[in-house]
Amino acid sequence: MATVGSSELACSYAILLLHDEEIAITAEKISAVLKAANVKVDSYWPSLFAKLAQKRNIEDLILNSGSGGGAAVAAAAPADASAPAAAAPAAEEKKKEEPKEESDDDMGFSLFD
Repeated sequence: MATVGSSELACSYAILLLHDEEIAITAEKISAVLKAANVKVDSYWPSLFAKLAQKRNIEDLILNSGSGGGAAVAAAAPADASAPAAAAPAAEEKKKEEPKEESDDDMGFSLFD
């Protein structure tokens, strides 16, 4: 049998394929797709994913799957060759503005007093 990660991935792809073809997502259809792809998974995976597909809107899962992480990488990429030189002084100014962290000794008490 396949490993857990590859079983989940295979069932996920089967659901996406069925959704794309506008075919009802059932455990039998998922199993048929996996069999056609010659992928062997434990017998409980197709029914588990079929139940998931019945409770969730697949379109929403697809559209919201990447929200949250990709924009930070794109914003950090420099636009041209002069951008790194301009970014360096801004980073130095930001370091100067950050307050120093206070230790427990500065507050007049300690965790173990």
